[in-house]
Amino acid sequence: MSTSTTQDPTEAPMSTSITPDPTPAPQPTTTPARARLGRPFGIHLTGVSLANLADGIILGGLPLVAVTLTRSPGEISLLQVAFWLPWLLLGVAAGVVVDRLDRRHVQLAGAAARVLLLGGMTGLAATDRLTMPLLIAAVGVYGITQVFVDLAASSIIPQVAPRSRLSAANGRIMGAETVFNNFVGGPVGGLLFVLGAGWVFGIPVALGIAFLLLIGLGLRGSYRAERTPEPVGRQRQELLEGFRFQITHPVLRPLLLTGSTLNFANTAYFAVFVLWVVGPESRVGLSPEQFPLLLAVLAVGAVAGALVAERLSARVGEVPLLIGGWFVNSALLIVPVLAPEAWSIAAAFLVIGFTNMCGNVVGRTMRQRLVPADKLGKVGGAGGMIGYGLMPLGALLGGVVAEVWDLPAVFVGAVVLNLLAVTYAATRVSTRLLHEHETV
Repeated sequence: MSTSTTQDPTEAPMSTSITPDPTPAPQPTTTPARARLGRPFGIHLTGVSLANLADGIILGGLPLVAVTLTRSPGEISLLQVAFWLPWLLLGVAAGVVVDRLDRRHVQLAGAAARVLLLGGMTGLAATDRLTMPLLIAAVGVYGITQVFVDLAASSIIPQVAPRSRLSAANGRIMGAETVFNNFVGGPVGGLLFVLGAGWVFGIPVALGIAFLLLIGLGLRGSYRAERTPEPVGRQRQELLEGFRFQITHPVLRPLLLTGSTLNFANTAYFAVFVLWVVGPESRVGLSPEQFPLLLAVLAVGAVAGALVAERLSARVGEVPLLIGGWFVNSALLIVPVLAPEAWSIAAAFLVIGFTNMCGNVVGRTMRQRLVPADKLGKVGGAGGMIGYGLMPLGALLGGVVAEVWDLPAVFVGAVVLNLLAVTYAATRVSTRLLHEHETV
């Protein structure tokens, strides 16, 4: 249910950018062997690929199923509201659960719940009993599982990969997520919709069962995090500390406010975007199977941005690349209104995916240097609640505005809000200020 234009508000040490080579040092006579990622990581990577393939099929097919049930922008936008609302309501609680329980068990429980949910949706779709309220409710339940499964999957990485290879492990995980979610899953979801709505839910059921067998039988052992006794009330203090650190920081505060505003506006935009481009009564007139291919262009740009972001930031500077990318990203969202043709939208989306990923890579790297190591988790959790928590509100507002003033009002309003937010960041963050507050 997400798009490639989401800004990452967290500080988790994961990146798909190319790691720069350090200044060459005198080489020892014997080069130490690089640690292998190992079989447990290979199993986890395969599981992530299966899960994201299922997510991509849902992402590509679900909007197409929805437009066969309603053309109401308000109802369509509720799909995004239902999917993102659990992050606002359960993000912190899910983090506590993931830290207290075996992370493998959390993934298995979430995957099992998805299999049961999607199995029921397959039956409803196959018998023509699927309704929009049922679809929205199902997306909400799926969103709840997404919070727990995603947090457990990212938290387990240091337990299945050598600490010396975490950068490589995270890069491969994020690459698999992009490829299977956007490149493969989205187009497959559109093609399955042509066969029937039941296939959109049924194939992810089979992938979910494969995930359960793979992780349940192949990944053995305990993956419970080691914990030390905590004083009563300490968790609440740490959560407040994360909020306090960001709100009082002269660089992090404008980055958080701007990134969260972009998420808010972009979710409003894409919550109703399918109505603008799909169907004979839409402005663009794409067929259902063409829509996932259009969204896949965002992923193409995103992968290209991940590969060159580090080199670009070294050449033009981190702050100029971040702010400039945000400006370009925001301005190009007006293209579907001014030039509602498939080729022009695809060209704009290619650049949007590129600039958005550059901004995410640079922004995450900057935050990791600005936040002390012992506060990264707390600050990341607080940022995630704000950054992702505003997204269901944006989707809800997008649906309401589209109902009252039509779709172009949503798109133009999102562009204006984005540009105002980026202007605010441009007047508050500078390269000099960034260097003054770096901790490493």
